[in-house]
Amino acid sequence: MAGRLDLTSSDVKFSFDRQVKIADPEGPSSLLSNLDSVSAPDDTTVVFKLKSANDQTFPQALSSPVGPIVDEQVFSATKVTPAATIVKGKAFGGQYGIDSYKENQTVKYSPNKNYQGLLGKAKNSGVTTAYYTNASNMKLDVQNGNIDVAYRSFSATDIDSLRKDKDVKVWDGPGGELRFITFNFDTQPFGTKQSGADPKKALAVRQAVADLVDREAIAKSVYRNTYTPLYSYIPEGLTGANESLKSLYGDGQGGPSKEKAAKVLKDAGIPTPVKLDLQYNPDHYGPSSGEEYARVKDQLQSSGLFTVKLQSTEWTQYSKDRVSDVYPSYQLGWFPDFSDADNYMSPFFLPGKDAKGKVAPGGFLLNHYNNPSVDKLINQQRSTADRAKRTQIIGQAQDALAKDLSTLPLLQGKQVAVSGADVSGVTLDASFRFRYAPLTK
Repeated sequence: MAGRLDLTSSDVKFSFDRQVKIADPEGPSSLLSNLDSVSAPDDTTVVFKLKSANDQTFPQALSSPVGPIVDEQVFSATKVTPAATIVKGKAFGGQYGIDSYKENQTVKYSPNKNYQGLLGKAKNSGVTTAYYTNASNMKLDVQNGNIDVAYRSFSATDIDSLRKDKDVKVWDGPGGELRFITFNFDTQPFGTKQSGADPKKALAVRQAVADLVDREAIAKSVYRNTYTPLYSYIPEGLTGANESLKSLYGDGQGGPSKEKAAKVLKDAGIPTPVKLDLQYNPDHYGPSSGEEYARVKDQLQSSGLFTVKLQSTEWTQYSKDRVSDVYPSYQLGWFPDFSDADNYMSPFFLPGKDAKGKVAPGGFLLNHYNNPSVDKLINQQRSTADRAKRTQIIGQAQDALAKDLSTLPLLQGKQVAVSGADVSGVTLDASFRFRYAPLTK
């Protein structure tokens, strides 16, 4: 991000130190959980000291959102720097600079004439990014040629319709997005800070939810198979992925089982129906979220074992509430920082930091989940160089997570972009980053 041409190792050290210092719950600092310290012995040398050796993921983390080098003359070392300050300071060293920025509205980019990096010069004369609050409006604008490319957040119906429109092109990329339910271990039924708190009963509630959810029905009826059922914590296709949830819950084949859920609750001595508050967000994870969670509610309630209070909150408030113990169970999604199994475990389940910078269980979820044996497995796989052995450990971690149910994975999605028929250069790959520079028309 830095724009000065005289950046030194001091700026590199500054960039990583500030990530660790600020540790914003909504930021990427959890990717540096294995970083012990950074030193700059001279202007062109940076030394990263890690807490554990042979980290298989740290090089990938350096190319993730936690890795950009920022200008220490522009950015604050202790707090998130206002966007206006960054733009005014021209703190950009990539393929583009920012000419103008209106938060949550538009960003206007122009090619950086001084860029000398490996990615090469941008192939276009500039890009303007517009942020939409309504996916239907975005669909109409790309169809009418008012915008050249639209990325993410289309409903399944929109994608079906756009594939049939000769005036646009639909681009598909490898999947990595997850959709899941998160449980707050303090505020869920029988949670740590609830009257009648009982960890065994709290687990039984989570297990019963897992027994009743019908992923296949949601994928088919809500998302028209643009998402696929996910039965573990790591998406299909990545090293170590298994289907640990499939055999443990429901009918053992991926389908729901009312009988099994009823037995779990009865054996735990839990009277039914169980009252469950479930929250979702209507404006951050796509326009079909409401229908998705209405289906989840129906699946739970139709069993007679749950009474679900389903509510929604706009993202600005939602992102604050979810880390403040407001929601006993709630929707979240995940777009990976890099393509490795660790990125689906470490940020979620290793201890993270709360808004005050204090170490707290539950990773960036801050849902009070804590299992030292899982922490050990996650740390172990990250430092295991032998591929076969690492794959085995990743499988063991997933099996343990499936028994605890800190979160309940539901669906896995692929990347989708839509462009005008005259647009070329749309690139969707395993980096999970949308690239502006190759775009032409």
